[in-house]
Amino acid sequence: MNLATADHAARIPLAAYALCLCIGIIGANSLALGPIAPRVAESFMVSVPAVMSASAVFGIGTAASALFLAGAIDRFGAGRTLRGALLLFACALAGCAAAPGLAIFVGAQFVAGIAAGLALPSIYTLAAVAAPPGRESDTLGVVLFGWTLSMVAGVSLSAVLADAAGWRVVYAVVLVATLLSFSAAAGPMALTPRRSAATQSPLSALQVPGIAPLLVACAAFMISFYGVYAYIGDHLRRRLVLPLGANGLLALSYGLGFGAAAFLNRLIDRFGAGRLLPGLFLTVAAIYLAMVAASSTRYGLFGIAFAWGLANHAALNALIVRLGSLDPTRRGAIMGLNSGVTYLSLFAGTAAFGPLYDHAGFAALAGAAAALMLAATLAAALARRAPAAPMA
Repeated sequence: MNLATADHAARIPLAAYALCLCIGIIGANSLALGPIAPRVAESFMVSVPAVMSASAVFGIGTAASALFLAGAIDRFGAGRTLRGALLLFACALAGCAAAPGLAIFVGAQFVAGIAAGLALPSIYTLAAVAAPPGRESDTLGVVLFGWTLSMVAGVSLSAVLADAAGWRVVYAVVLVATLLSFSAAAGPMALTPRRSAATQSPLSALQVPGIAPLLVACAAFMISFYGVYAYIGDHLRRRLVLPLGANGLLALSYGLGFGAAAFLNRLIDRFGAGRLLPGLFLTVAAIYLAMVAASSTRYGLFGIAFAWGLANHAALNALIVRLGSLDPTRRGAIMGLNSGVTYLSLFAGTAAFGPLYDHAGFAALAGAAAALMLAATLAAALARRAPAAPMA
């Protein structure tokens, strides 16, 4: 009874809400470009695909930074690394807002990607450090809610701002939010975990027992998500002949589902991330199969998108908690690997699923995603054999 009362009394720290804001501004940058790309293209007198190359370059910068620089987190501390990354991110946003041409804009997005590749693993590391014992998943759930904020606000408000005041104002607003995040990160900075004597590459964390199958599961999970999400909007518009606004509604439905998953976080803490992860991945696989069945209906995918967001949040939460528990002394490097694999999977998913979508349609895409999630389920089950280190 006392133990349960103490667990209930352990509140989510304020640092988690500051980290949520940090996640939100990074997500807003990456998600805002799609809706405003036509405006940016008109301004630079280039094509929309040329503008969207900035999104690809952002992903390259994020993956490279997470894989090769995130080891600095374990040496200098996640709090200090996060604040430095936010300053660099702010400079990149200023470059985007003031860019006179496409080349400068794309270069600024590459710098933003480098900053994001340091910031994201720092945020996940700090979330684990800040969490009260027994509330790791609850705390991470608050932090992950930043992705919901970025999806709802980034997709919905960016187009409105661009129409009302110009696309450069979008980056100015995100810049102001970044500076606020920098100030808010002063609290999490004090939560810096132990430091190693020398900076190690995140690739060195591949030696941690149990990490390989979890990274395989992460890759399958993210390839399936990005592959389906990249083309579901086109399926709504071209194949189901729905208006362009339907894409925003689907993103909103997904985002609301992602945010509504907060009630599941306590279950992850109670039963263990490693134990629940295979079942959560299997649930995501079932949702993709439901997409196959609903692919020809005009409105069925909107309800499924809510469940998709719900299940993806729970699975992502459990995956990050499980990864962070493998070796708390190398958590920064491990989170760097996670972020690197995530953004490499973005490229793999969009590149591999594109030809499949063109030749076989959306139902085949969702079926391939379901198969990948079965592979993720198997990998997560194999990873359960690796013991979790004590939370630090």
